[in-house]
Amino acid sequence: MAQPLIVTRGISKVYRMESYTVTALREVSVEIAAGEFVAVMGPSGSGKSTFMNLLGCLDSPSSGDYCLAGEKVSELSGDALAAIRNRRIGFVFQNFNLLPRTSALENVELPLLYGGIAPAQRRVRALGKLQQVGLVERAGHHPAQLSGGQQQRVAIARALVNDPALILADEPTGALDTRTSFELMDLLQQLNRGGLTVVLVTHEHDVAAFASRIVSFRDGHVVGDARIRPDDARARLQAFEAEEAAA
Repeated sequence: MAQPLIVTRGISKVYRMESYTVTALREVSVEIAAGEFVAVMGPSGSGKSTFMNLLGCLDSPSSGDYCLAGEKVSELSGDALAAIRNRRIGFVFQNFNLLPRTSALENVELPLLYGGIAPAQRRVRALGKLQQVGLVERAGHHPAQLSGGQQQRVAIARALVNDPALILADEPTGALDTRTSFELMDLLQQLNRGGLTVVLVTHEHDVAAFASRIVSFRDGHVVGDARIRPDDARARLQAFEAEEAAA
């Protein structure tokens, strides 16, 4: 087993409103090894999105410890967390979060721009990631000129451009049709097989089945943690295409 990339020890998250408090996570302890593909599941309000936000250093726990790649990040300042997000974590969202008036290439370059990388180097690295996701020929197109699946590939290229240790995907297939969802999950599986750690939040069991481990949340607690034999997304796509052709 590879060394843990993610270690949480008794992390809790409490949101304090004016007249009441909401406990979103309750003493969650999880380890995720480098190179794993983990699906996080649970009903609305279960704590899975809060857990993802903490893993992504978008928020800090109210108590407990979180270590990422051996570094204790649960008590870092906002600026330090932003630096870790930009250097070690790539994010993929359901609604793509692309800038509409910016080309695919320029969208992928954005994290490098924030990191102060020179323009020529930004372009080379961004084109390389678009090539990796099979979309380099659409580098000059704006999001409105791309299909939903192509926009999500641009978002994945942007997530990869800083060569992160971890990809966090929040309902990445939620806005996609069946065929495109299989294509996207095939891409994530390929990236994972190349050594990238992938953690995705989903409420769809069919999507979670492409991971090798499922962590289930309910009422802020981890209520299940099971290793599974993942479905092969490419095989599922081929079977789907065969069914369509026969129809």
